Amino acid sequence: MSDRNRNQLPNNLPQLQNLIKRDPESYVEEFLQQFRHYESNLQIFQLKPTQNSKNLIELIMFFCQISQCYPKELEEFPQQLIDLLQRHSTVLDPEMRMTFCKGLILLRNKGLIQPTSLLGLFFELLRCQDKLLRKMLYIHIVNDIKKLNKKHKDNKVNTTLQNFMYTMLRDSNAAAGKMSLDIMVELYGKNVWRDTKTVNVIVTACFSKITKIVVAALKFFLGSDAEDKNDSDSESDDEAPTPRTLLMAQRINKKTRKRKKKTDKALRIIKKDKKKNKPIVFNFSALHLIHDPQNFAEKLFRQLESSNERFEVKLMMMNLVSRLVGINQLFLFNFYPFLQRFVQPHQREVTKVLLFAAQSTHELVPPDIIETMVRTIVNNFVTERNSNDVMAVGLNAVREICSRCPLAMGADLLQDLVQYKTYRNKAVVHAARSLIQLFRSINPEMLHKRDRGKPTEHSVEIRAKEYGQSVAQDFIPGAEVLNEETPEGDGDASDQSDSDSDGSWHDVVHSSDEEGEAPESNPAESLTAEEKKAKATSISQTRLLSQQDFKDIKIHQLSKQMEGSKGKKRKHIEISEESGDVLSLNRIEGIQSRPRHDREARLATVMAGREGREKFGSKKGRMNPNASTTNKEKSKKKPFMMVKQKYNIKSKTKRSFRDKQIALRDCLIKRSKRR
Repeated sequence: MSDRNRNQLPNNLPQLQNLIKRDPESYVEEFLQQFRHYESNLQIFQLKPTQNSKNLIELIMFFCQISQCYPKELEEFPQQLIDLLQRHSTVLDPEMRMTFCKGLILLRNKGLIQPTSLLGLFFELLRCQDKLLRKMLYIHIVNDIKKLNKKHKDNKVNTTLQNFMYTMLRDSNAAAGKMSLDIMVELYGKNVWRDTKTVNVIVTACFSKITKIVVAALKFFLGSDAEDKNDSDSESDDEAPTPRTLLMAQRINKKTRKRKKKTDKALRIIKKDKKKNKPIVFNFSALHLIHDPQNFAEKLFRQLESSNERFEVKLMMMNLVSRLVGINQLFLFNFYPFLQRFVQPHQREVTKVLLFAAQSTHELVPPDIIETMVRTIVNNFVTERNSNDVMAVGLNAVREICSRCPLAMGADLLQDLVQYKTYRNKAVVHAARSLIQLFRSINPEMLHKRDRGKPTEHSVEIRAKEYGQSVAQDFIPGAEVLNEETPEGDGDASDQSDSDSDGSWHDVVHSSDEEGEAPESNPAESLTAEEKKAKATSISQTRLLSQQDFKDIKIHQLSKQMEGSKGKKRKHIEISEESGDVLSLNRIEGIQSRPRHDREARLATVMAGREGREKFGSKKGRMNPNASTTNKEKSKKKPFMMVKQKYNIKSKTKRSFRDKQIALRDCLIKRSKRR
């Protein structure tokens, strides 16, 4: 075969692409030939942009692959693709439009296109009715913005894109607005755009006329950072090796000094990057970044009152309004009468409505407004005409509201609710006792003396606050347990560890409980209240407390709830510390009662206990299963009248009059002896 027939470069673009990447200068003529071919096909395509051109598709991808080899000749090529998409984006064939976008993404990855112009075009292309295209553009936009802000924040590009997204959220196209909002939420979750401007742009999405956008924005504010994606840790596994893979490679490969040095260096780099990119984690951080939460809550509540959306969407709006009011301690007095309309046992999702009522309560709300809500819950739930579970849920809701606003409960109403501690149902009894336990810790004076329990050092120090009263202390409560002189070897406070910040149950354990010895006398316990205050003030003003000191103070404060006022220790007290801004639904629905099993449930339990167990009956068995049975075995299967005479079974007869006299005499004699 001749060399002329063997040369198929004009028709074999992949082969020409490979050769140009290796030696661009040697194939300039072939490149110019293909470029002229591209220009002629482009002119034909512009006459009929709705038709699909396979030749143009191949040529566009070919030039995108070799664009870095001839930057001067292909200087205007990226702008040509952008102009084609801007001019014919809605009428282009889906395959042609996808090819243009893939080519532009390839050029952007090579750094031949500025991000602002390309990303602006891609946001406009989100209006296209092409689901695959929108998905591809979504992935590219998120990854491109993430790469732009990887080393340092590019504020100029971020501001331009955020302003463009703000206009996209108000677009009439639902798909484009929803996709733009999803991109902002994704970037916030990846810790790329975690700033106030992003959050406040998403705030505007809550007032969109498109339901999908409103629901997505509400879900963003109702979601917790701890439950979100952990900043795409799964994606980083593909980009960089993990410490586990490095250690496994060092364990398997040949151990050399050079390889060990490289492994240690890689581990230090990974540890440094992980520490540097670790986001600030605290619940519902987006709610704390809103510029004007009062105005936002009022507008959202007005939208809720006039909304015709589904009840699920209204519940989401109620939830967000309640969280805004509770976290920021806002004044929205019309919200509580609005919730009272839904506080009925037959109302769908009524436990969530009760949760919202408790969530929106705080100390700054006037007590008379909350007291109306409490009385509504008591009248509709805590009555004997309702079921036991309904009564328990109502008492739980009252308890959670009073824990946030103690002045909402009156003394007479509290005495009525306390009477349910002797109710016939365990769930109601537990709920009533939890209410008693709450007021023991916040205002024991409202309870009868018999309900206050044994006085403790903590209960003696409790002073009920009036509405609007704030207590400003110039000392750290409980600091009297520390020594006035700084202990040696404390070191820096940052070196200490605090393991009691998980918000779980705390069990105060004394060493004397385990060893059976008498507790050591604490010097702080023998002091009077004035002396404790003076010592705590002196320590707070003269010492720098370490983390260990705060830990000791915390343990001492918790121990006050177990130690009696006269030094007697109480055995079992559960001390719970609620952490976080939002109340859990389990606090309302948590009913400590086991429901009665029906017949199907009991039968299922019985059958589950019989699994793997041998059948009832004699375990001896017969050596020959085909042998005949014995006479004793046959008699068991015979009717009763056939074996009655053989076994001399007496029939039932009536007692004679003489026998009855004897039995009565014996009964009277026995009764007289007992007396």
